[in-house]
Amino acid sequence: MKDWINQKTFHLPEDTVVAVGKFDGEHRGHQKIIATMLDIAREKQLKTAIFTFGTPPAAVVSGQRRPQILTNEERRERLHQAGIDYIVEYPFDAEIAAMDGEDFVREILLGAMRMRAIVGGEDLRFGKAGAMNAEKLRALGERLRFSVCIISKETAGGEEISSTLVREALADGDIRKANLLLGMPYTAEGVVQHGNGIGNRILGFPTINLLLPAGKLLPRRGVYQTETVLPDGRTFRSITNVGTNPSVEQDHLSHRLRLESFLLDFSGDLYGVRVRLRFLRFIRPEKKFASLTALKQQIMADLSSID
Repeated sequence: MKDWINQKTFHLPEDTVVAVGKFDGEHRGHQKIIATMLDIAREKQLKTAIFTFGTPPAAVVSGQRRPQILTNEERRERLHQAGIDYIVEYPFDAEIAAMDGEDFVREILLGAMRMRAIVGGEDLRFGKAGAMNAEKLRALGERLRFSVCIISKETAGGEEISSTLVREALADGDIRKANLLLGMPYTAEGVVQHGNGIGNRILGFPTINLLLPAGKLLPRRGVYQTETVLPDGRTFRSITNVGTNPSVEQDHLSHRLRLESFLLDFSGDLYGVRVRLRFLRFIRPEKKFASLTALKQQIMADLSSID
């Protein structure tokens, strides 16, 4: 049974191996932690459980929530697909912020989550003011009889992989670096909306428009080589514009930030269908063209550049 919990009062029914963290990007560092958890779970006959927060603590404190690499829904889906049995998205408030690290281990990890082992990175910190670190956790594990596995950081190009590094790569439009850090293509998904109809009717390039969930982090505005994955698993080469459609004066979506994709070798109606885009390569920045003819010529050049 796989489940997720977003309330303060709960009790898992099985003994677990736990990891504590944001898991906001599921980059290669997160994947290493999850793989270690799965190994321990098999060896010790445990279930796997993640403790995280439904709303990032920094957003609660500042009142401003920055866009997420993965939405909560995407994070749950990825973690469950990776083999995690339980996801605890604990509500962050003043009470949990003020909780001592040892109390957190005793009451929540050992008590509510039935933790028998914990996995974390070298920079693991939690509890009030982040006072509980890897060294203190090891000592606490010996005293309270749970096992502690601390793993080394993953690196790429001499840099320690982190969600911050992924964010920086996306902001620069460096999709290849972001994908290297993630260990997989960066993705975004949404339901196909009605657009202006100009792609098919005037330009001869039928496109789909996606409005994404609030709070989803997008890469730098511009045109990208992508793959579009349909619910039935069919995958099409595509080019995708991340932007506001500045070349169309009367924009049906009021120049809201969206993804607009042209799928190669596809014909059909996708309105109302949820699709997933995999970002592969940055082609060029978004640009306002003087005419639709100039826009059409540029789209043809973009298409000729994809692999």
